Amino acid sequence: MTDRPTLAVVGATGAVGTVLLRILSQRADVWGEIRLIASPRSAGRKLAVRGEEVEVLALTEDAFDGVDIALFDVPGEVAARWVPVAAARGAVVVDNSGAFRADPEVPLVVPEVNAHALRRRPRSVVASPDCTTLTMIVALGALHAEFGLRELVVSSYQAVSQAGQEGVRTLRRQLSLVAGTELGTGPGDVRRAVGDDTGPFPEPVALNVVPWAGELCDDGWSSQEMTLRDESRRILGLPQLPVAVTCVRVPVITTHSLTVHARFEGEVTVDRAREIIATAPGVVLCDDPAAGEFPTPADVVGTDPTWVGRVRRALDDPTALELFVCGDNQRKGAALNMAQIAELVAAEPEGAAPAGK
Repeated sequence: MTDRPTLAVVGATGAVGTVLLRILSQRADVWGEIRLIASPRSAGRKLAVRGEEVEVLALTEDAFDGVDIALFDVPGEVAARWVPVAAARGAVVVDNSGAFRADPEVPLVVPEVNAHALRRRPRSVVASPDCTTLTMIVALGALHAEFGLRELVVSSYQAVSQAGQEGVRTLRRQLSLVAGTELGTGPGDVRRAVGDDTGPFPEPVALNVVPWAGELCDDGWSSQEMTLRDESRRILGLPQLPVAVTCVRVPVITTHSLTVHARFEGEVTVDRAREIIATAPGVVLCDDPAAGEFPTPADVVGTDPTWVGRVRRALDDPTALELFVCGDNQRKGAALNMAQIAELVAAEPEGAAPAGK
C-alpha cells in the first residue's frame, strides 16, 4: 500500500473498541482516514481518536467503500454477517470474534509468534485469537522456539471484563452487596446476598472463584477450555500437542492470569528460560519472589506486555517449566493484537498481498 491506508474500526463504541481507539492514538500513526463504525443506535456519536473527534457511522455495506483494512470487534454472529461484506468491498479484515478462528482459510495470528501466517489469507480475513490464549502465547512461543514444546497443562484465572460491560457491572454490583459484611464465612451466604441475578456467570463472582468459562462441550469441557487448546496448537504449529486446561473466573475487573506447566523436548534450565523470557518481544520478566516481586492483575492492568514470573523448573521433571503469566485481556488480549496485525498488513509491499486483496 503506497498511500496511507484507510482503516475502519467496527464496534468502535464497545469496551474493546474504546481501548483500540486509545491504542491507535498512542502508536506510530501509519493511517490515513480512521473510520469509526458501530450499530445504527450508536451512529452520530463522536469519539476521540488521534486527538480529533470523529463521527460514528452506522454499520452498512457502503460504510466500507474505500476501506483498506477493517478491524472488527463485534459479537460472532455480527462478524459472520458483516466480515464477508467488508472483504467483498476490498478490505483486509482483522476479526476479534470467534467466528473465523477455526477456518483453515483464515490465518490465526499473533505477530510476535507467527507473523508468517499472514502471507496466505485467501478470504482476505485474519483472525485474532481469544484473549486467554493471547495472555500466555507470546511467552510460550518464545520458549517453544528454543526448547521445543511437547506438552502443556494450564489453569486460567480470567477477569470478568471478558464478558463485556455486563460482566463488569455484575462484579461491581456484587461487591457493593458484600462490602463491609461478614459474608463468606458460611455456606451459601454470598449467594443469598447476591440473589439469583448472577449476570453472565453461573455463580457469584464476588468473594468467590468460579471454575467455568464458556459453553458446555462434550465430556464436561467448556468451550473456553477447548478454544485455548485448539488455538495454542494452531498458533504454535503443533496440531497434536497434548493440552489440558481448566478455566476459572475470578473477581478481577481486567487482566487474565494463567499458571503454565510446559514440558519440552529436552532438559531445560531456569537461567536460560529467564533469558529467553526477558528478551522476548512483548514480554516482561518480573520474577523475584524473595522481594515479593511477581506479576499480578492489579499491577499489570493497562499495560501492553505479557508479564511472567514464578519461573521454576518442575520438581520432578527436568524437561518442564512452571510459570505464572498475566496480561491485560483488553489490550494485548484484544485491541493491541488487532492493531499489530493491521500494521503488518499496512506495511506489506504493493502486490505482496495474496489473491483476494
